[in-house]
Amino acid sequence: MRRWLIDPDELGRCLADPALCLIDARPASAFAADHLPGAVHLDVFGVSLIDTRPAPLAAFEWIVRHLLELRGVRRDRDVVVYEEDSGMRAARIVWLLELLGHPNARLLDGGIRRWRAEGWPLTREAAEAEATTLAVVRQPECLATVDDVVTALGRPDVTIVDTRSREEFTGVLVRAARGGAIPRAIHLEWTRNLAPDGHYRSPEELWAMYVAAGIHPDHEVITYCQGGYRAAQSYIALRLAGYPRVRSYLGSWAEWGNRTDLPVVTPGLSATSHPGESGIGSSRPRPSRR
Repeated sequence: MRRWLIDPDELGRCLADPALCLIDARPASAFAADHLPGAVHLDVFGVSLIDTRPAPLAAFEWIVRHLLELRGVRRDRDVVVYEEDSGMRAARIVWLLELLGHPNARLLDGGIRRWRAEGWPLTREAAEAEATTLAVVRQPECLATVDDVVTALGRPDVTIVDTRSREEFTGVLVRAARGGAIPRAIHLEWTRNLAPDGHYRSPEELWAMYVAAGIHPDHEVITYCQGGYRAAQSYIALRLAGYPRVRSYLGSWAEWGNRTDLPVVTPGLSATSHPGESGIGSSRPRPSRR
């Protein structure tokens, strides 16, 4: 069974292992200030795809593979990715590595914030990565394309989960040609996957939360957001909870909302909200959106 997370204690014990590839997914300025010893920098926050048809999808995957190879990623090296907490940047890279078939890519649960709080070492020295070749064994079952989502609209055994903010879901905040949501989508914002200190909630808590939201474990689940980053973070949450069939819609709203031939609904502010959901009226700071 795939292991999605690693905690600071386990990572600290293997930090000097030459077979470890440690990736800092934060902005370059944060990496320059301090980072985990041996980490290389890879910020893919601007790397998105707005057309998931076969040709552009293949080009996107080639670009991602090339970026990973420049950071020393190989199939026979364990990969750990981190950012400030268990956020969307690190989750996105872990999900991309799964798509490309890497057998052991994990996210540092709680990120550098937890690492720092527990007293583990940090440095400003930059490690030099040796370029490698990453053999790809593609795993398409974790990916949803626009055609997959269109097909899912007619399938009662598929649940679509909108992981964006409530303003985006309801169409108050428009970030494409059209605002709103994919028809039949259930809204559950990605920030609800996190405990207050920034690590993932326990599998039992995640299971209970998703089931209470009407997301059935026996369904296939497709997550989406604006550019696939928050969707990847919720993808990992669902897998941690034990959901066996989960896909992340890579193009997300940046593709769907700009395709005028695809159906859109605007739930409005009266749409049902789940208890404790962060959104309109929440005092929790709003993170970056992708």
